[in-house]
Amino acid sequence: MPDDVSRAADLARSATAEEIKLLLHDADEVTLLALLENPNFDGPHVTQLLERLDLPANVLTAVAEGGRWTASEGIRLRLARHPRTPRRIAAALLKQLFLFDLVRVSLLPSAPADIRRAAEAIILTRVPHLPVGEKLTLARRGPSRIAGAVLAEGHPQAIKLALGNAFLTESQLLKVLAKADVPERVVAAIAQHPKWSCQYNVRLGLLRNAHTPVPVILAILPDVTVRDLKELMSVESLASHSKNYIERELARRASGGSKLEE
Repeated sequence: MPDDVSRAADLARSATAEEIKLLLHDADEVTLLALLENPNFDGPHVTQLLERLDLPANVLTAVAEGGRWTASEGIRLRLARHPRTPRRIAAALLKQLFLFDLVRVSLLPSAPADIRRAAEAIILTRVPHLPVGEKLTLARRGPSRIAGAVLAEGHPQAIKLALGNAFLTESQLLKVLAKADVPERVVAAIAQHPKWSCQYNVRLGLLRNAHTPVPVILAILPDVTVRDLKELMSVESLASHSKNYIERELARRASGGSKLEE
């Protein structure tokens, strides 16, 4: 058996370009490692090899550390997102990826969850320094945390795109509303958005935000439970005018009165 393995490795090292295409599907780790030493083994072969999700970690490590292949952005991307690439290697490669390749990794279900989060973290550090065009693209099709970060900056063109982003989640939107320095136009856009303004938890978030317009507050209050209104009263950061309106709403409910007017 050792002799058979040795012969297979020798064949892999000297295989022609056509033979390499067949050996790319070999299950033997020794054969695959030997292929990497073959002078006929070029970039397209590496790219095809990295599409295999069953590659052994040793093969992925050899590709990453061989020095011949990682000059290619496409190969760095495939290594970084591969589920079997050792984490230290994948994390190092993420830092070398272009912005929208990082976005691809962050949205790829087959990429490990910690690598997706790491890709998002790198994008977040770049967001403040990006040109407006790239921010608009991130607002439209970036992952939830990234869309939220762009939304929170309040660029007029980005607000609508971010609120319409299919990946944006309620929890991320609530984090935006919880920021004390979120621009008023962002809060107003959320309050007027046909999807988000109907979400109960988003409405509570709007009540907590000091920039929410008074007409919006008055429209929301009748639909909030007494329990939640009382909890809002205990929020130290709640704006004084919001507390006044909540107190009046609680008093109205207690007396069975009509809807509050501004």
